[in-house]
Amino acid sequence: MVIEEALQQNSKAKHKSATRVTVIPGDGIGPEIMGSVLTILAAARAGIDAEFAEAGEQVYLAGQTSGIPAETWNSIRETGLVLKGPITTPQGGGYKSLNVTLRKTLGLYANVRPCRAYVPYVPAMNPDIDVVIVRENEEDLYAGIEHRQTADVTQCLKLITRKGCERIVRYAFEYAAQRGRKKVTCMTKDNIMKLTDGLFHRVFDEIRAEYPNVDSNHQIIDFGMANFVARPTQYDVIVLPNLYGDILSDVAAEMTGSVGMGGSANLGPKSAVFEAIHGSAPGLARDIANPSGLLMAALEMISYIGKVDVTRTIHNAWLKTLEDGIHTADIFSEMTTQRVGTMQFTKSVIERLGDAPVTFGRVQFAGCIRAELEHPVEEKAPPDVKKLVGMDVFLDWTDAGPNELAERLQVLKTPGFALKMITNRGVKVWPNGHEDTVCTDHWRCRFQMTDNSGAATGVDLVKILAAVADAGFECIKTENLYTFNDVPGFALAQGQ
Repeated sequence: MVIEEALQQNSKAKHKSATRVTVIPGDGIGPEIMGSVLTILAAARAGIDAEFAEAGEQVYLAGQTSGIPAETWNSIRETGLVLKGPITTPQGGGYKSLNVTLRKTLGLYANVRPCRAYVPYVPAMNPDIDVVIVRENEEDLYAGIEHRQTADVTQCLKLITRKGCERIVRYAFEYAAQRGRKKVTCMTKDNIMKLTDGLFHRVFDEIRAEYPNVDSNHQIIDFGMANFVARPTQYDVIVLPNLYGDILSDVAAEMTGSVGMGGSANLGPKSAVFEAIHGSAPGLARDIANPSGLLMAALEMISYIGKVDVTRTIHNAWLKTLEDGIHTADIFSEMTTQRVGTMQFTKSVIERLGDAPVTFGRVQFAGCIRAELEHPVEEKAPPDVKKLVGMDVFLDWTDAGPNELAERLQVLKTPGFALKMITNRGVKVWPNGHEDTVCTDHWRCRFQMTDNSGAATGVDLVKILAAVADAGFECIKTENLYTFNDVPGFALAQGQ
């Protein structure tokens, strides 16, 4: 068989220049499609020295909540390169996302997902889709900091840092400049989240000025996603915070014909993880899965380590396979001449190594760029004046409504501070609340200084909390209120 011959060739020809790669087969269809990809790499003499490592479902179930044992971490530290199959995270509390753990532990701040249409051989919503999604990979809601605070209310903290924004935005512009892309679009929801998404947008505006030869624009995320679906050719490189990027990249991949066709690169200054964007599909029968997504990820990896000729050879063989109508079930269409399983698709790609597609033309696979930036991120000086001016005190309270709560809080002894506002689920309910506002058991009570000429102290805040506690209230959370150069560093309430 072609697969067996390719593996034999690889074992016989151990190149001195072979690159060590930590290979995590994954769960479900992972081992099968990983075998397919490694076989193609071997046949193309990619010079990959695979160091197999364990991670995923069986590690979770053995009691390791991160899904990654120490041996695998050691391998990753030594190689700095990971080719990873899809992972199944067991349902139930206590299990952490392996993907998020890898990205944050290794500092893989850039997630790069190219999405391209392969019409007419793979049906797509638009034949000219050719976009690269650059997604921030460490921050945002994926920090995973969640709490249940009352019987009714849970929260998830959205964390956005200036350094995180600077790194990912600059990466997007560097990618566009180095790969001949013409435009970078930023998408946020800063009309609502003015501080967090607002920071991302502001940093984008700062950095775009350094790249006058790259067209750039910003769009509100809901309009941007809708417009992308309707008019994808208006976009080239799109840079987004973590959650939006996760969603848009899957939408874009599906628009090109199949999520099974998409690969991604997770990049940091010292390490890189390459993976398909689809899940482990544990219920899928053997010899059905499309290995293309993981193969595209592997090509990103081969290009990343500088083996450009091998990358182009494999990519063109893969395109020729699509052109010849040899398709797996997920991309079966009227252009299909032969519906095949995983193994036959693998053989077909290997048989076409050295061939070139006709309709697509011989493609020069570009690949991602490294996350080692020519312009290192400069640490910003702290604001000139940071001043503590008050505190938001969050209460779990069910005794009555907002007016009654305000009456009880206003009589507390909080010298130098006054109750300015009460909100419920972010909506102002006192003073001058609306009677139709639905309230739950989660109240934000804002105490601010009555004299803004000075600054509050930590002792002042402790006195407020002591007064609240002495009055019989349950405080579940606090947030200090600061101004930065006299500009409030806190949001107003909806309706304020």
